[in-house]
Amino acid sequence: MTGQDWMEKDFYAVLGVPKDADDATVKKAYRKLARQYHPDQNKGKADAESKFKEIGEAYAVLSDPEQRRQYDAVRAMAGGARFSAGPGGAGAGGFEDIMSAMFGGGGARGGPRVRYSQGGGASGAGFEDILGSMFGGGARQGYGPTGFTAPSQGADLTAQVTLPFRAAVEGTTADLQVDGRTLHARIPAGINDGKKIRLRGKGRPGTNGGPAGDLVVTVHVAPHPVWSLDGRDLRMTVPVTFAEAALGTTLEVPTLDGSTVRLKVPAGTPSGRVLRLKGRGVQASGASGDLLVTVQVAVPQKLSRKARQALEAFAAESDGEDVRAGLAERAAE
Repeated sequence: MTGQDWMEKDFYAVLGVPKDADDATVKKAYRKLARQYHPDQNKGKADAESKFKEIGEAYAVLSDPEQRRQYDAVRAMAGGARFSAGPGGAGAGGFEDIMSAMFGGGGARGGPRVRYSQGGGASGAGFEDILGSMFGGGARQGYGPTGFTAPSQGADLTAQVTLPFRAAVEGTTADLQVDGRTLHARIPAGINDGKKIRLRGKGRPGTNGGPAGDLVVTVHVAPHPVWSLDGRDLRMTVPVTFAEAALGTTLEVPTLDGSTVRLKVPAGTPSGRVLRLKGRGVQASGASGDLLVTVQVAVPQKLSRKARQALEAFAAESDGEDVRAGLAERAAE
């Protein structure tokens, strides 16, 4: 289809809509006519197939905002001046000059084109998407407007949000500013740092009736001075004295809800051992994580004289024990 075709064809009349028809009206008119003149409903009728192509050409232009704007501009020019499409005529040169300015140098020969295919490939997929609901998904592949007119999904958008630790554990709703819109994203309880949430249909709008893209939100979780998230489990480190680790003890450990829970540290617990408190982690979707407590033996920075003497006596009593036995041999393997 050339720019000259745009001057000669009234696409509004083809679809039976006024020039100020909105997108919904254009689409509704197209669907009605496409159903009426679809080749599957008019087998052997050449005039119906020709009409169907003409409807597709009209919808291809009027359903695309930029193409419609250009078409209206060409039609407006046609109302105030006459152009000749014949080769070599003065009118043809003037027409190409104007079209070149409008369409980036393409002239009448470079105007938008609409292809019509009876093949079974991707060229018919867009029309199948549009008319799928009309014919129960059975619209024959290969009919309808193709190329830039096919319905296509909008682009996905990305966003990032940083949550306080407690909000990430308990779940929250975050307000996001995306493309000039304020979107509300529900953040599930127990989301970990770096996880992504996909919000269906919240991306860029589709074209020609295609679905909108998605919004992919990357969640960052602010660190907490005591707890960290590990899936649905909460982790924390609890310092104990050497005597507590060696002799065993029972500790009062804080929990995220402000209460405390008793934790038994068995005698002889080494530094770095992880003790598990069942059901004290993230509460979400009917399941509970655990609280994982890492025991860390705190080494005193200063010792009183009596404490030093006591440790020296302890060291003397355990002088025969080599805690690094076999280290060199294992390192040499």
